[in-house]
Amino acid sequence: MTANWLKAKQTKFTAYVAVYILIVLAVLGVANFLAQRHTKSWDLTANKRFSLSDQTIKVISGLKQDVKITYFDQASRFAGVGGAKDLLDRYDNLSAKLSVEYIDPDKKPQLAKAAGIRSYGTTILDVGGKREEAKSVTEEEITGAIIRALKGGQRMACVAQGSGEHQLEDSERDGYNGLKDYLERNNYKTQTLSLLQKAEVPKECTVLVVGGPTREYPEPVVKAIKTYVEAGGRAVLMLDPPLKFQGSETDENAGLVALLAEWGVKLNKDVVLDPNPMGQLFGFGAATPLISNYESHAIVREMRGTTTLFPFTRSLEVLTGKKATVDKLFSSSESSFTATDLSKAEVTPEKRGTFALAAAGTLPTGQEKVQGRFVVTGTSSWVSNRFLRQAGNRDLIMNMFNWLSQDEDLISIRPKEPEDRRLTLSARQMNMLGLSCVILLPLIIVFAGVSVWWKRR
Repeated sequence: MTANWLKAKQTKFTAYVAVYILIVLAVLGVANFLAQRHTKSWDLTANKRFSLSDQTIKVISGLKQDVKITYFDQASRFAGVGGAKDLLDRYDNLSAKLSVEYIDPDKKPQLAKAAGIRSYGTTILDVGGKREEAKSVTEEEITGAIIRALKGGQRMACVAQGSGEHQLEDSERDGYNGLKDYLERNNYKTQTLSLLQKAEVPKECTVLVVGGPTREYPEPVVKAIKTYVEAGGRAVLMLDPPLKFQGSETDENAGLVALLAEWGVKLNKDVVLDPNPMGQLFGFGAATPLISNYESHAIVREMRGTTTLFPFTRSLEVLTGKKATVDKLFSSSESSFTATDLSKAEVTPEKRGTFALAAAGTLPTGQEKVQGRFVVTGTSSWVSNRFLRQAGNRDLIMNMFNWLSQDEDLISIRPKEPEDRRLTLSARQMNMLGLSCVILLPLIIVFAGVSVWWKRR
């Protein structure tokens, strides 16, 4: 009787253990399956360097057709922190519409040859039968290639030249060479346009760029811009303060200023200065206001929490009851003031408060669903080579272009670059740090040692 009872108990215990093991294995199997399909990671870097940007998430999450990314490289180079797989797997996890395949050209030469692969590290994107190649394995290039394939065709940015504007091919600090490269990476072709030779904006121009003319535009040029925008064209007009300095002078450009006033934007003859000490973090003074006060317009709606730099800018005012419907985009901080005379060592503030620095407007054309669009800023230097890559300036200019060309779905914050987190110390701070490390800390250690010895003797 006792033997039968022990045998039955042992059988029941064995059955329980077997069931528990099966349950644990099932749980582990499901967890492993979910982990493979839905990976989760945490990015603890200060600027979220290892997280995809808002723009990428918006584009990939909104896919309506399948996208396949094929990466060709040696298998030993697929993995690794910061490598191609680390980045492309983040894309793969965003949407079921997107898939990623890794191919080693040495192991599968027939596939590499069929795809026309000539070098390691090549990324090919297939979007609805359209093939695009990313120039490098970076978020900016990969997202840009997807956008190019989705949008189809390229847009044309026509940059006005001939009246002292920033030069499109100039790679110096005041040139627009960086803007040219950035536009081309974002599905825009660029070309220079001499309105002095022929006062007409071609129809193939998606956006007309007027980048800081230092000389007056004659009446035919102003009329050409007016005709282009009021017929449904798009333009970004960046006009610097008309002030004179030693060795340089910017004309008032009265004709173009009058046209903008007719549309509803008044440009003031002043310079906005901001002594906010936060500007020193970027290495700039009061002549480069830091912008963080954004309105609700589509261009800047997603710029909240991002700072932009607006060097040597004039203020502007939005006028009501004019031809266009105009909205202010952003303003300077409350610590800013305006001045018109910068020739003296001490600048005399004339007005204090917040000042509008940019505006966007739409013009009716009389045709259904066709409207002219324009953006006005009080400075042209903010997208020069010196400032384009500072803070959120690149995001802002591309948001302007996307709004002008009616690609509002692409308005967002672009991929981030590694943040420069260097520590800058003053001479006094350096001396204090040296004294602390060389004298104070050793004295504390010596004193502690002597104290311990004194107590134990």
